[in-house]
Amino acid sequence: MKFQSNEILNGKYSARNTTKSAFLIPFTLLLIMFPIILMRNTEESSPSSSLSPSSPNMSSVRNMNNRTETKGCDIFSGNWIPYSEEPYYNNVTCKWMIDEQNCMKFGRPDEEYLHWRWKPDECELPLFNATQFLELVSGKKMVFVGDSVGRNQLQSLLCLLSQVSEPEDVSHKYTSDVIYFRRYFFPDYNFTLGNLWSPYFVRSSDADKKGHSYNNIMKLYVDEVDEAWSSQVENFDIVIISAGHWFFRPLMYYEKGQLVGCNKCGIENVTDLAHYYGYKMAFRTAFRTLTSLENFKGVTYFRTFSPSHFENGDWNKGGNCVRTKPFSKEEMKLNGYFLETYMTQVNEFKVAQEVASKKGLKFLMLNTTEIMLLRPDGHPNDYGHSKNTNVTYYNDCVHWCLPGPVDTWNEFLLYMLNIESNSSYDSKLESVVL
Repeated sequence: MKFQSNEILNGKYSARNTTKSAFLIPFTLLLIMFPIILMRNTEESSPSSSLSPSSPNMSSVRNMNNRTETKGCDIFSGNWIPYSEEPYYNNVTCKWMIDEQNCMKFGRPDEEYLHWRWKPDECELPLFNATQFLELVSGKKMVFVGDSVGRNQLQSLLCLLSQVSEPEDVSHKYTSDVIYFRRYFFPDYNFTLGNLWSPYFVRSSDADKKGHSYNNIMKLYVDEVDEAWSSQVENFDIVIISAGHWFFRPLMYYEKGQLVGCNKCGIENVTDLAHYYGYKMAFRTAFRTLTSLENFKGVTYFRTFSPSHFENGDWNKGGNCVRTKPFSKEEMKLNGYFLETYMTQVNEFKVAQEVASKKGLKFLMLNTTEIMLLRPDGHPNDYGHSKNTNVTYYNDCVHWCLPGPVDTWNEFLLYMLNIESNSSYDSKLESVVL
């Protein structure tokens, strides 16, 4: 029997040094689902410890100056409400979604997951306007840096924008490695949309010289940036950076070339620092890189991690996500393990934001974790592939159906781009008046 592997387990990405060109592998293997999926085990085995007194809590995060508030409105505080209108696109009107997230194509029977909309408590989140988005980014270059969930958002954006202007896939003009690094060009607006694949942000390699396996240990050089993205990012005006699920697999952490600890390595005399350590250090290295690159003058949007929703078992033991409607805030809270993972990256962002501000750079946050925790209904589950009985697939409770709740991330992005555009205009007008 043939097995359909998930992206971390195929081994071909992991085996390369991330500062060099990647091996080409079938694109369908890359996005099926995570390399997490040790995430559920981590949640069960990790204590639901409270954060240290010095750590910011959810309230302080919401009060951070991310320029997402207008007239006192925080767009990230609200609820999912029923919405009767049809989605922005479907599997017929958009050719850019991949099969693994094309839930309509493979016969998902329920459609209720398509009819919910995020409603901020104190204002309205405008509908996505593709023309407005393209006008705001006209003449610019935008890139998604990170893992396949970030690429999930990119493909949502391609579908949204292609309803107004059809892009061209120009990836081959920039690289021979079109699996990992892609670029799309919108000639009507001279706008380039790219993807720089780097699930760890830092240099990584396989620790096992014998080859790759489901649970083999990866070496993570947490203080060495992955040049695959850092060498390219200065060419972009807008950077959306995100990562999460790859950090839950077995990892060995290196600093200054020396082993300092691990996550789930099970090696005698090596301290298990849990995934939080690698996650913290990787974001620290990524943010420091963005604030120190001499020619990078762009705006950085940090999207917080997107929780998975496996129930009834682990990812490879029958775990699934069959719910058909969102959780209420009473049913699901962002606390314990999820909160600490979230705060690990937010703490690093907060420090980086202060450094960036002193250097005249803008660091903004797409605060989506708590919002997406409420959407167990939005994943492909087993509707990301044909029902081929000769292939064994694992349920995908990590990525998001297209169309689906992931489109909301791009509504947030447009809202924030619009605020930044108005802010820049006001600043320029003020300088002229003065």
